[in-house]
Amino acid sequence: MPMDIDQIRALSHEDMQAVNQLIQQQVDSDVSLINQLGFYIVNSGGKRLRPLLTVLSARAMGIDNNDHHTLAAIVEFIHTATLLHDDVVDESTMRRGRETANAIFGNQASVLVGDFLYTRSFQMMVSLKRMRVMEILSEATNQIAEGEVLQLMNCNDASTTEARYFDVIYGKTARLFEAATQLAAVLTDKEAHIEKAMQEYGKHLGTAFQLADDILDYMADSEEMGKNAGDDLAEGKPTLPLLYAMWHATSNEDKHLIQEAIEQGNGLPHLTRIQQIMEETGALDYTREQANNEVKMAIDSLAVIPDSQYKDALVALAYMSVERTS
Repeated sequence: MPMDIDQIRALSHEDMQAVNQLIQQQVDSDVSLINQLGFYIVNSGGKRLRPLLTVLSARAMGIDNNDHHTLAAIVEFIHTATLLHDDVVDESTMRRGRETANAIFGNQASVLVGDFLYTRSFQMMVSLKRMRVMEILSEATNQIAEGEVLQLMNCNDASTTEARYFDVIYGKTARLFEAATQLAAVLTDKEAHIEKAMQEYGKHLGTAFQLADDILDYMADSEEMGKNAGDDLAEGKPTLPLLYAMWHATSNEDKHLIQEAIEQGNGLPHLTRIQQIMEETGALDYTREQANNEVKMAIDSLAVIPDSQYKDALVALAYMSVERTS
């Protein structure tokens, strides 16, 4: 790995400070509940990975103004809004090692403040005065919503195919990564082939990130992950590790156990056995292989941009997306 996380943080420190200040300013509202809940969620210890990718990509493209700070804040607001809505839909009570906003403030407040963050992000898009930015982000936001609906439709559906699974993770995760890195090229008026390469980088990185997340749900404990192990299983989400284990289980009893876990959302008491089936079938190894393939494609996409410390950081983040423990 060309850089470690501390080097990346040092490299992006001034940019990320500016982004964080902008986020704090833009979450401000005359409505006290928005301030309280907004402050809680934007200071909840998240990785800020998407805005970090935005500023590093913009620096790698040679940006010479501060528009990337606004773009990074927009991307984080869109992501945070999806988290607020997701936690209500999933009835989650824990995220990043803390209580979710809906667990503290209630579902109604979480949904409405999520709406506030969405609309604030569009106000900020207008400030950039670039129709192309509006076009890409409005389309991305719509596709993210479609991805979330598709995930809801797939929930408790044991007939979900691998292709449908990848459609879900593209919409709900990779699409925003893709928009963030593509827009770094748009802001710097790069040629079409460079814009496409940055788009591909974000798409493959985001896909790898979600594949790794789905692996971690069956590996890490709640303290390490910041959420409860087996949450996806408890919700009946047919993620790739679970589907692969069901498809390749050697006994009908094991196949039926996983099928019922998906369809009934009652698999958590059987988590240990399901983890054993995953080990026996190589489900986690298969999913990890898919993630590593995505990392390779992400890094290969960067070949068209000049070498720099920012490019090195983007390469390192691609590796880190699958080597993390939380």
